[in-house]
Amino acid sequence: FAMTQSVSEPNTITYSSAISACEKGSASQAALALLSTIVQAVLEPDTISYSAAISACAKNAQRQRALVLLNGMGQVVLEPDTIIY
Repeated sequence: FAMTQSVSEPNTITYSSAISACEKGSASQAALALLSTIVQAVLEPDTISYSAAISACAKNAQRQRALVLLNGMGQVVLEPDTIIY
């Protein structure tokens, strides 16, 4: 009996989930790398992606980087929501 494998391409939702996991594990560098990968994969990061990356930076005392990400949201036409602030 053979099992079939289904391989899906990652999308914004899967990347956002991974970034959220990094945030919970205080892995800000991994979160930032994943956020960068979203853009390189020609996907559009969403508010959830940015929120998790900003939170990961804030938890790791990278407040300046968090502010850069917050300001960068406007460049991709995203409005920060109340959770981010």
